[in-house]
Amino acid sequence: MKYIDEYRDVDAVRRISQNIFARCTRKWNIMELCGGQTHSIMKYSIEEYLPSQITLIHGPGCPVCVTPIEMIDRAIYLSLQKDVILVSYGDMLRVPGSWYDLLTAKANGGNVAMVYSPMDAVKLAEENPNKKIVFFSVGFETTAPANAFSVLMAKKKSLKNYFLLCSHVLVPPALKLLLSGKDVVIDAILAAGHVCTVTGYEEYIPISEQFKVPIVVTGFEPVDIMLGIDSAIAQLESGKFEVENRYSRVVIKEGNLSARKTIDNVFEVCDRNWRGIGNIPSSGLKLNSEFKNYDAEIAFNLDSSTIHNFFNDSSQKIIDESKCIAGRVLQGMSKPDECPAYGTDCTPERPLGAPMVSAEGACSAYFRYRKK
Repeated sequence: MKYIDEYRDVDAVRRISQNIFARCTRKWNIMELCGGQTHSIMKYSIEEYLPSQITLIHGPGCPVCVTPIEMIDRAIYLSLQKDVILVSYGDMLRVPGSWYDLLTAKANGGNVAMVYSPMDAVKLAEENPNKKIVFFSVGFETTAPANAFSVLMAKKKSLKNYFLLCSHVLVPPALKLLLSGKDVVIDAILAAGHVCTVTGYEEYIPISEQFKVPIVVTGFEPVDIMLGIDSAIAQLESGKFEVENRYSRVVIKEGNLSARKTIDNVFEVCDRNWRGIGNIPSSGLKLNSEFKNYDAEIAFNLDSSTIHNFFNDSSQKIIDESKCIAGRVLQGMSKPDECPAYGTDCTPERPLGAPMVSAEGACSAYFRYRKK
């Protein structure tokens, strides 16, 4: 099958591996930004094809994992309100909030629906005019165009009962923060191909120049990742730091101009809190003033006092940060199996942190492919 089988060819992986072994003369730390890349690295045992001098660091590239805990609490609050249907993707239903998750809220009488597309949520709003449909809009730049388009469609259909609980995050500001940190030394970056499909990679050029790190755009199959590592090592060993595109079958420099225009029409940049990392200035997207009537935070007055008062009589908060080190994992400071709760108190069936829940989370990747 074109663009699949040839990128899972073990002989091709071995050939690239030989190139990497021939190039590498010292220790290098390479961070892959995307959780999908992390899962491929674990699933296909990519590290076995690399010299021992190369350390792969797992970045915060899982949108479910970095969705701030206060947004989970707001989603749970909305699901328990009269005449509201909270709509979300499946992974979000099991991510712990401060007190419990959306599945528990559903069991407690909350109205929670799972969808595969934001257009399913728009359809739900059409079919239920007496209900308020709130779509939990999360993700990186990858999902932003479709979510923005759902708002445009709601406006076109004159729907007054469709809202977004928006928690979109942007990669470049987070990348700058990671590269500015002193706790983790990052020599090169493997950028997420699906993000760059939308945005292109022009924004990464000044970052590469400022921090003097190679940034290589890669895909998610084994050959894609090996090619990305090979390019990163070639640059590092020759003292270069450039942005290189090794996913040219999908990504072009300027990205998808139509998708970018849709994002710009509906959203505006804002500060955003990242779970486990903290507030990163200008790292999020929110609905702009033209579409504020679709903003669930405005429509339902979702400030922190509203949420706190609602949950005030709830049981004790469930997150024990002394056990869960998800924040360190998301920042590449620790490996998942270095967490004291990994595989014992924290499993995919009973997760403490978001990286164990999500299909793209580093902890779930380790648990699935590298059990202790």
